[in-house]
Amino acid sequence: MNFFESSKLLMQFAFRPIRGRTHAERLESFYGYQASRYDDYRERFLIGRREMVERLPLAAGSRWLDAGCGTGYLLDCAGGRARECERIYLVDLAPSLLDVARQRVDLGKWTNVEIIETDITSLTLDAPVDVATFSYSLTMIPDWFAAIDQAEHLLTPNGAIGVADFFVSRRHSPDSVRHSWLTRNFWRAWFDSDHVSPSQDHLAYLTHKFEEVWLRQARTRVVGLPFLRPPCYQFVGRKR
Repeated sequence: MNFFESSKLLMQFAFRPIRGRTHAERLESFYGYQASRYDDYRERFLIGRREMVERLPLAAGSRWLDAGCGTGYLLDCAGGRARECERIYLVDLAPSLLDVARQRVDLGKWTNVEIIETDITSLTLDAPVDVATFSYSLTMIPDWFAAIDQAEHLLTPNGAIGVADFFVSRRHSPDSVRHSWLTRNFWRAWFDSDHVSPSQDHLAYLTHKFEEVWLRQARTRVVGLPFLRPPCYQFVGRKR
């Protein structure tokens, strides 16, 4: 995606209103017009996804749940290891993004992938999964506590979770980087217009529910606005 296309998309983010009475309708309002360009624009913005997937215990016979899967981009990140999985569940509420995921599955001739259009908080499966992932989706889920709880419930006793997302630190945060007052408040306000909610509690809740295996806290860059660097993290944990 060139600079002109990136700038045009940024303008749409800034001025195109998000409409809808339900969470699913709001997601479709936001993603519907950009679904076909989603991966191109976010390739450099949503950092750490490949590194997070590389640290997941995906192996032959694994069952994998990708919650808020979007376009199914993590399939490409996992590559051959994903093809050895017994079953992969791609779950999302945005039909336009799932249409792109279906195209990815068809083009890649994936035979072990099931696409499910539903809310992760109410998802039921016929068997537990070995791995669950949230790739820049927790900040888009209003009841993210319930989403993490449901993922934990669906995991096997030794299951693993991988999360990559935006965040802001708690004001007094002994276990993570400490962001300034300006950083904490600016990024919450910046993302709010897109119904994205960077939370100070994501990492605290994840480390409470799961044993930390790997954690990286960093900053990414907004495409077209490189001086803006929102905080993000990548986390891999084991079910306690």
